Amino acid sequence: MTKVLIFGHKNPDTDTICSAIAYAELKNALGVNAEPVRLGNVSGETQYALDYFKVEAPRLVETVSNEVEEVILVDHNERQQSASDIDKVRVVEVIDHHRIANFETSHPLYYRAEPVGCTATILNKIYKEKGVAIRKEIAGLMLSAIISDSLLLKSPTCTDEDVAAAKELAEIAGVNLDSYGLEMLKAGADLSDKTINELISLDAKEFQMGDYKVEIAQVNAVDINDVLGRQAELEDALSGVIADKGLDLFVFVVTDILNNDSVALALGKVTNAVEQAYNVQLVDNKVLLKGVVSRKSQIVPVLTETLKKL
Repeated sequence: MTKVLIFGHKNPDTDTICSAIAYAELKNALGVNAEPVRLGNVSGETQYALDYFKVEAPRLVETVSNEVEEVILVDHNERQQSASDIDKVRVVEVIDHHRIANFETSHPLYYRAEPVGCTATILNKIYKEKGVAIRKEIAGLMLSAIISDSLLLKSPTCTDEDVAAAKELAEIAGVNLDSYGLEMLKAGADLSDKTINELISLDAKEFQMGDYKVEIAQVNAVDINDVLGRQAELEDALSGVIADKGLDLFVFVVTDILNNDSVALALGKVTNAVEQAYNVQLVDNKVLLKGVVSRKSQIVPVLTETLKKL
């Protein structure tokens, strides 16, 4: 049987890793030879979930066309966020909850995108539709994905469907949603051992916004000053990335998981887009964004619309 690889975006977050594992398990139960893989390092938050539920991380791959002819994408669809050789394989399925951009295929495919807070929420539905029971460990990983993407059900991206799925999965996994979720988020917010380069690449995504090339990185913190106290080093590193990739804008977002606010550090040729988008003024290249915690719904769409008008 021909094998298919399942993976999420580069610089994988908890949803990317856990959804790849969960969907590969379902596909195998349905008779498909599927293997979850990853395109980057596992974060501290994700490792906490994997360790808690005693599941191994997917193996790391640099390319996919040297192994398979067909792949399944989870938690992303934009080609610049995917495997470097994604154009050399056939994408047969996509399970996602983001905008659709820079994506086309030469063959029909199964594409499922829903405006929910997490890919794992969609997978929970698919498990039910296929009549396959979710194992305790897999339920725990899917729960972890929802907690991560919704900031423990507090993000504006969180829907009633995410809440319902999280409660169902917590019961199957045998954990208290709130206490487990807080410990997992705290594990991800411990940035004390991270280098500057790790900080700006832990959860970074590239976007094409109109005529502009933008990268947005986000980290969660209990105390944002632990990160912003290194601003000079951060700016040096961000400037290097901007030069190397030819970016027009790099926005580094530090999110306070306790207060649900963020501080954005913006560098590049069009930092005025951040000011226009949020009606704020950058001071020392940074600004407080009250109530902003979601890159997907509160940053990417707003910046995209602003940059299209520049």
